[in-house]
Amino acid sequence: MNRPRVRSAGASNEQPGSPPAAAARPGSPWLSVIVPVLDEAATISAHLAALRWLQRQGGELLVVDGGSADDGARLARMLADRVLESARGRAVQMNAGADASRGEVLLFLHADTVLPPAAAELIRAAVAAGATWGRFDVRIDGRQPLLRVVEWMMNWRSRLTGIATGDQAVFVRRDVFEHVGGFPDLPLMEDIALAKRLKRVGRPACLRPPVLTSARRWQKHGVLRTILLMWRLRASFFFGADPRQLAVRYGYSPRQD
Repeated sequence: MNRPRVRSAGASNEQPGSPPAAAARPGSPWLSVIVPVLDEAATISAHLAALRWLQRQGGELLVVDGGSADDGARLARMLADRVLESARGRAVQMNAGADASRGEVLLFLHADTVLPPAAAELIRAAVAAGATWGRFDVRIDGRQPLLRVVEWMMNWRSRLTGIATGDQAVFVRRDVFEHVGGFPDLPLMEDIALAKRLKRVGRPACLRPPVLTSARRWQKHGVLRTILLMWRLRASFFFGADPRQLAVRYGYSPRQD
């Protein structure tokens, strides 16, 4: 049976309700983990090796390379089930991975983020209990005290608003992801835009065991400066600013951090 292709264009004018859960395909993996990468050769092998347990539990692992200039794609082929090539951009790459995947649940995982040990069981239980999508709490691996405040605010804000960011390892039923049109084709804030679409279907399952994500984004320009910048960008996005202009303000660079 051919699966509908995921759209990466803007949101539909429809206000979608929750579609019925799709029947599992015989022989299909129940979970597809989709990892967008760009110039991650230094860490990709360790990151993918840490996901082998998930493959053994019935998941598939797809890496989507956005045109790396390093050896990351070759290294990924040694460990991933599939390595795809696409145009650069997290939204484009993750939509390409979703379109090529076979699982009934999709998990979008950044290349610098580590899942908690019980992630597969937690996702399976959340979906079995009726969740159409969800995310994990987040912990940042830096030692600066201010990062503990960042973590708390990210997790608290997500529970309050029902909005999740890519750092929180978003998972979603395939049929729901396709129903809302996938990730909007944006250079920045694609995760927040997807969460807004998914909220039309239902609120997320907020799983408390945290993923561990790299502090490199905050360390690059300073924790406080990065916090203030992200607040300004998200406020501007909320009030309708062009995401392409926001990407310039963010300093959108070849690295996807």
